[in-house]
Amino acid sequence: MTGGLRRGDGDGWVRCERGHRHWGRFGAAGLLVRDRDTAGDRVLLQHRALWSHEGGTWGLPGGARDSHESAVATALREAAEEAGVAPAAVRPTGLLVDDHGGWSYTTTIAEWAGSAESQPRGHQPAGGETIELRWVDVGQVDRLPLHPGFAGTWPRLRSAPAGTVLVVDGANVVGARGRGDGWWRDRPGAARRLRDALVRLAASGIPAADLAPAPPPAGIDVLLPRIVLVVEGAARPVAAEPVGGGPGGAYPAEQIEVRAAAAGGDDTIVAVAAAAARTHRAVVVTADRGLAARVEDVGAATVRPSWLLRLLESAGDS
Repeated sequence: MTGGLRRGDGDGWVRCERGHRHWGRFGAAGLLVRDRDTAGDRVLLQHRALWSHEGGTWGLPGGARDSHESAVATALREAAEEAGVAPAAVRPTGLLVDDHGGWSYTTTIAEWAGSAESQPRGHQPAGGETIELRWVDVGQVDRLPLHPGFAGTWPRLRSAPAGTVLVVDGANVVGARGRGDGWWRDRPGAARRLRDALVRLAASGIPAADLAPAPPPAGIDVLLPRIVLVVEGAARPVAAEPVGGGPGGAYPAEQIEVRAAAAGGDDTIVAVAAAAARTHRAVVVTADRGLAARVEDVGAATVRPSWLLRLLESAGDS
């Protein structure tokens, strides 16, 4: 957004260290919604109003970040204002940061999670910043007159893979965590602490370079995985409790799920991993060698609890 109805403390022009003029005192962010289905691979693009900066070009709904906002929150807000995209209809999967030195534009990459009938297209939402919305096949994007900033990042965005699903073997991770706090006497409490730590991790994201066991996926700087925490035994009631969102609404609570195992946890973890691996990169966190072999057979990767615990500590879980 470079004008219009909303006024936030991020509105304003600044110059980066390269001498370029940019909109957004605290940087800017936009949303790239991608829909991979049997009909093809498409992205939602915005034809920018002629009066706006670089008007008449095609790019992403987006605008200035306010001082209190995360990049994800900004992207979701701007997409709702400019393109009528309901935040609940998309699932963020990663971030790409275009750093100009003292100013950056962060693209939130998301997958379409709503119905086909509710997909925005062709209309002009309130605010007058959009001439047209269009779902464009990824192979046709370069044929449009693109906004220069979007044109610069599109090669990386195009190569961004489908999202990551992180499946957490709750009992195994809690056991590895230990800490001498008698977790075995309060397994629901231990599961809640792990759940809340995972929410904080999801809010901050996982640097792509820290993704194990494979090299970081191209096109993404930060992963925003969907997390499924599987609980069993005495911890099963935790699955019925609401999950809070990230700090300041930084991460949709819907992307964190606590799943109760019907009996033993292993069968549920394998089923979740198998379903996820059909369309996403699935990573299971467990130290159980037998379980690791089973989930690898259905196409999921595995990491040990120590990998996750290091990330949780970095995200502020002390």
